[in-house]
Amino acid sequence: MSANFAFTPSAQPMAEEARAAALLNPGFGKIFTDHMLVMNYSAEEGWDKGEIRARAPFQVQPGSAVLHYAQEIFEGMKAYRLPDGGLSLFRPEANARRFAQSAERMAMPVLPEQTFIDAVRAFVKAEQAWTPTPDIGSLYLRPFMFADEAFLGVRPAGRYSFVVIGCPAGGYFKAGADTVTIWVSETFSRAGVGGTGAAKCGGNYAASLVAQAEGMRHGCDQVMFLDAAERSWIEELGGMNVFFVFADGSLLTPPLEGTILPGVTRDSLIRLARDAGLRVREEKYAISQCIADAKSGALREAFACGTAAVVAPIARIRGKAFDVQVADGRPGEVTTRLRAALSDIQFGRTADPYGWVRRVV
Repeated sequence: MSANFAFTPSAQPMAEEARAAALLNPGFGKIFTDHMLVMNYSAEEGWDKGEIRARAPFQVQPGSAVLHYAQEIFEGMKAYRLPDGGLSLFRPEANARRFAQSAERMAMPVLPEQTFIDAVRAFVKAEQAWTPTPDIGSLYLRPFMFADEAFLGVRPAGRYSFVVIGCPAGGYFKAGADTVTIWVSETFSRAGVGGTGAAKCGGNYAASLVAQAEGMRHGCDQVMFLDAAERSWIEELGGMNVFFVFADGSLLTPPLEGTILPGVTRDSLIRLARDAGLRVREEKYAISQCIADAKSGALREAFACGTAAVVAPIARIRGKAFDVQVADGRPGEVTTRLRAALSDIQFGRTADPYGWVRRVV
């Protein structure tokens, strides 16, 4: 399979002046670049060579499997502007590996990991002018795959499309907010044992939206899910993993037991924290204990993390029968230090001792 993707430039790219203006305040997920990368798969012929072409709507049959049986997966990544003006990716191998694992779980064809990386690199090279300066943000990348065979029988599809799109991105949460408030869902579950919790598929996020809306009605920014069996143990947020920092300086994050997405940011922060001499526990944490620890002061910090939000300090945790503040409600020392350490590596402001950064241009 060739890594040389055909490139057909858009006949109507955004004007340079308009693009420059858009990059000053891009928000998140609202402005898209001029092109997309598309590869198609059939059970008979495998993957085609792929093409980068003008971003445009798809023609999807009404009977297409993705519309009826939700065979769809995706990844979230970023391209970062380096101090010398170049661009890099952060741990793309981890995203490629997780994409393959998601495909296996959803009975979809596995895109070779190197092809995934080559496709993302080619897309970034083609759209490099869309990457904001580091003080604004980064170029958010969305590789995804969906079933594109028209049939109504319940079985894995025989045709698929792999696509990469991108958008310049600033902050994930509302402008000016340096902390977030979390709503604990006691009614809805995100995933159960044996389900798709560890796969990055759209259905997991669709299942979280009603709980997210409930949280927003209570003035919260994100929803926190508990385990489906006992409704006692903290698992993850609607789109992010979560960490807790205690008075002794140790960190705790829920363990990966098949119901939680194995976040690349989560894994990176664990490595950074341990190398900084901090004790990190991957252990179950009951919501009742979390509330008690917040009230007693044993819980000193909490933060959400993911590619889009990076690291978001949590100020308050709310539920139907409780509303607790985490310490003084401000970003904590450990949270701030870890966020800076991660961001400095991603943007090339400091040495990368882990080999995580992959230069593109």
